[in-house]
Amino acid sequence: MQPLDFTPEYFLYEMTRPHVAQITINRPEVRNAINTPAHKEWSDLLDHAANDDEVWIVVVTGSGDKAFCAGRDLKYLTQIQHSSEDDQRADAELMKRVTKLIERFDYPKPLIARVNGVALGGGFEVAMACDLVVAADHVEFGLPEPRRGIYAGGGGVHRLPRQVPLKLAMEYLLTGKSMTAKRALEIGIINKVVAYSDLDGAVDELIDEILLGAPLSIRATKQSATRGLNHPLEEAFYGEYPAVRSMMESEDAREGPKAFAEKRLPSWKGR
Repeated sequence: MQPLDFTPEYFLYEMTRPHVAQITINRPEVRNAINTPAHKEWSDLLDHAANDDEVWIVVVTGSGDKAFCAGRDLKYLTQIQHSSEDDQRADAELMKRVTKLIERFDYPKPLIARVNGVALGGGFEVAMACDLVVAADHVEFGLPEPRRGIYAGGGGVHRLPRQVPLKLAMEYLLTGKSMTAKRALEIGIINKVVAYSDLDGAVDELIDEILLGAPLSIRATKQSATRGLNHPLEEAFYGEYPAVRSMMESEDAREGPKAFAEKRLPSWKGR
């Protein structure tokens, strides 16, 4: 694990088990809402995990059991809007150095959302931006932005129609109503629903299954699948994917067949 070169103020960053980094939004007093400094910190942590060869999977979650992430910190935003021009300029300059999770359309490693509490608005958008979602059974998902006079511009209006049938997506987008975790599971937005006490165990089950595969194979699979969605099948089939080239040139690509022939479990190195 590469050590962080800064001490997080708004997040917890830890290796919860070998090759698994967990990024926890640690602002329960504001329902894990994100202000601009927190956005920058989150962006830096995501970069760190992406560039650390010892990290093969990233879990994103929130502190407590009330809220996963409330999206943008609107109280902070209001304060900035009523602050001096210098403060507004500094805030805008800091945001220019941020790449939000919802904007990371080609993140190289599997992202698992461990949804510990309500995921409305930006929190739901963060969950949809992850590859896999495990939620506690008390969680509600929704995009209530139209009821606030705004819209789900953090990707919600685009991701939801891509992840569920259009008519269902439009029902939740236009009404702004919430859905239970059970309903989210039924329509295919999330992977698992469990009691809050079983949340870590359910996430670990998914991680165990992913770790059976070679990490570079997992990255190649993710990149091929996500990039291929933007193209017709034939183009996607014959497309060039950098992660596939890296996988084919890796030690693990030789270890897999060798272990199979020798009737033993492979020892993945991630290189």
